[in-house]
Amino acid sequence: MLHDFFSKAKNHFKASKPFVLYRKPSETTVNGLFQNDDELHYVEDFSKSGFVFAPFNADDKIILLQPDEKHVVEYTASESTKELASIPLEADDDQKEFHINLVRKGIELIEKDELKKVVLSRKLEVVTNKSAFTLFEALLANYSNAFCYLWYHPRIGLWLGATPEILLRTENKQLKTMSLAGTKKVEEGKAPVWEKKELEEQKLVTDYIASALEFSVANLTISETESLKAGSLWHLRTSVSGRLSAYNLKEIITALHPTPAVCGLPKIQAKAFILAHENYDREYYTGFLGELNFKEENFRSGNRRNRENQAYRTVKNTTSLYVNLRCMQLKDKKALVYVGGGITQESDPEKEWEETVAKSNTMLKVVL
Repeated sequence: MLHDFFSKAKNHFKASKPFVLYRKPSETTVNGLFQNDDELHYVEDFSKSGFVFAPFNADDKIILLQPDEKHVVEYTASESTKELASIPLEADDDQKEFHINLVRKGIELIEKDELKKVVLSRKLEVVTNKSAFTLFEALLANYSNAFCYLWYHPRIGLWLGATPEILLRTENKQLKTMSLAGTKKVEEGKAPVWEKKELEEQKLVTDYIASALEFSVANLTISETESLKAGSLWHLRTSVSGRLSAYNLKEIITALHPTPAVCGLPKIQAKAFILAHENYDREYYTGFLGELNFKEENFRSGNRRNRENQAYRTVKNTTSLYVNLRCMQLKDKKALVYVGGGITQESDPEKEWEETVAKSNTMLKVVL
């Protein structure tokens, strides 16, 4: 069954037809959505159903993969794909200098009160002989609590990743989202100790999300902030939930994306600084992706063959979108790995560089 599932995806890839394979956090099934032509479809008003793939720059078009076929398969990781060892990558002195200077520029604007926070990133290029499918299986095996995906469109390219961050999930009119900020390396047997910089960064993101949703969501509830382990890193996470006043996904997504966790505050100024100074195009890194307007059927009985209980079936309209973090693009036998971090007044440029090195390991230990 699993062999047939991957064979179909490989045949689709050879035929240059769009598809996406993905597994949601903590689930045991992998979904495959297959489009039978190479047309580029775009999201207009978020009313259609399909799999969305959105860029960081909200001014650019959002791609909608319209599935002609859907396949689901149970997945159990083989021992050969588990517990990959970390392989250090020799630092690029020029890139290190550029990134540290970029962080310094960001801090200068924050000290001048032109920005409150800015998220700055970089791109690594690594030669790899591994296929996209081998890499995807390694992500599935090693990041069970992340949204793992492999996405392909012949006119756009080949992307994959393992992201821990939800942009939003809706179930009819119920909405859930989160703020995720702050990063620390996992030390075995030790709980993370968060400093002022990480706590302030987290509060900025949470306050922004609450403000953005204030007039669109009723009964807004904000959880206590907790520590979340994602691979070899800790993050701070605060959950936000409520009820949509009206089912207007476009309004909600426009308000949220890009969040301060991937862009900064104020959003317009932070985005302008990123586009002007990062010195590369993020493309779909720090964009978002996932299921748009999918129908979920629930049955009172787990036995769908029980006709009597068919009368108790309910159908929910669901959307599950994830921020495209911890990702890579495969291009010309190279893996382009994307990493970044939030910069505040408390940031130390050298430590910010080290944070991107730690984050890059999520993808590099799969690639190398």
